[in-house]
Amino acid sequence: MFAKKVTHIIWLALVLMTHNVFAAVILQYHHVSEKLPAVTSVNSETFKSHLQYLKTNNFNVVPLDTLLSNLKEGETVSANTVAITFDDGYDNNITDAAPILEAFNYPYTIFVNPQLIDEQQSYVMTWDQLRTLAKRGALIANHSAKHDYLHKHLQGESQAQWYRRISHDITWSEQRIHKEIGHHAKLLAYPYGEFNNALQRLVSDLGYTGIGQHSGAVGVTSDFTRLPRFPASGIYSNLNTLKTKIHAHPFAIDTVKYSDSVTTQTHPTVTLSFAEKPFQNSQFACFVSGIGAATLKWINDSTVSVTSPKKLPIGRSRYNCTAPVKSLPGTYYWYSQPWVIIQNSLADS
Repeated sequence: MFAKKVTHIIWLALVLMTHNVFAAVILQYHHVSEKLPAVTSVNSETFKSHLQYLKTNNFNVVPLDTLLSNLKEGETVSANTVAITFDDGYDNNITDAAPILEAFNYPYTIFVNPQLIDEQQSYVMTWDQLRTLAKRGALIANHSAKHDYLHKHLQGESQAQWYRRISHDITWSEQRIHKEIGHHAKLLAYPYGEFNNALQRLVSDLGYTGIGQHSGAVGVTSDFTRLPRFPASGIYSNLNTLKTKIHAHPFAIDTVKYSDSVTTQTHPTVTLSFAEKPFQNSQFACFVSGIGAATLKWINDSTVSVTSPKKLPIGRSRYNCTAPVKSLPGTYYWYSQPWVIIQNSLADS
């Protein structure tokens, strides 16, 4: 037992000394289109500019499942590693996005909703189209059966009933993808990027990796039930600001503590304990979406609590925290804490 603990400590020390090469960024897209809502869209020319930037700057664009498998096993990855993902499986992914990605020879992942495909909803790709993309190198992965809020309980539903229903939703969706496409990555992109503690535990119990929509880089110390991605559409598609995010590194975090990410608390607190802290306290900054600078309280030199100075509104909010990477000017460590603020009457049991 002692020998095993010592071995783990030595391994973690080696990881932390070289954690920059255990880091990567996942980009999230929805539409490549000029006709659909701008908030979730990027036009073809802007999308090309993103991929051209990756190529010009020698980024290593890899399949998402390969990247996450390597990180889970503690394997090193290139310092400039990126995975590209799309949510929902919209039909413009095959007509507009795929030809551009294939011109760059870049792999990518599409998270789909099998029930919506089975229902032949007009805005999503068919199984035949997804099979075509899979044969051309795309990974097809799980986004739940029909894009429900997975953390929410039905009226009168017990915790055990919720657990069985959502377990079935996830496993049934994975089985449909496996049957139709042959892929079985056990990756789940949370619909709307929303998750709570119970959903994270369920995903872990099922042996899946949970992926959100909050920003940040990923590394070996990341929580694989709530991995971040950088949205790259809408207001986030501007390459001048996206460049900084593409070069982001994850903080080496030992523990993250908060009550729940779906909460009735309007001033929720997250406490971060760093396994390694190669920056000064004064260089660490956090911002609350729509509000401004967060309130920071350093408990000791390696632990800080973050809260909002003002009441968070009902709905989604984030705390985004950064600090400079000393050895790489203009590069930042990045952590995002997502919140979904709900009214007491809607709180889950």
